[in-house]
Amino acid sequence: MAKTSAVNREKNRKRLVAKFAERRAVLVKVIKDPNASLDDKQAAYLELSKMPRDSSSSRLHNRCSITGRPRGYSRRFGISRLVLRRLAHEGFLPGVRKSSW
Repeated sequence: MAKTSAVNREKNRKRLVAKFAERRAVLVKVIKDPNASLDDKQAAYLELSKMPRDSSSSRLHNRCSITGRPRGYSRRFGISRLVLRRLAHEGFLPGVRKSSW
């Protein structure tokens, strides 16, 4: 199990990303617009820098929904490789079976 504080920090980041997503998208659109004036771009940069760091989606990290483990994450199931293996062996994942060749 991962530290509770790390899991909670990640949940807080997800909440912040969702909260500021629309505002950030508008500012980034202004910054990337080639027809926008230099003053508009500068104002957008300033507003973007005032937002919380954790509101950026690039700071999110996938974690296992069961254990909170940050590494070995399987996107298809939303769990780590260790939990995936355990659940697959117990038959809790339909359509998943052990490979052999």
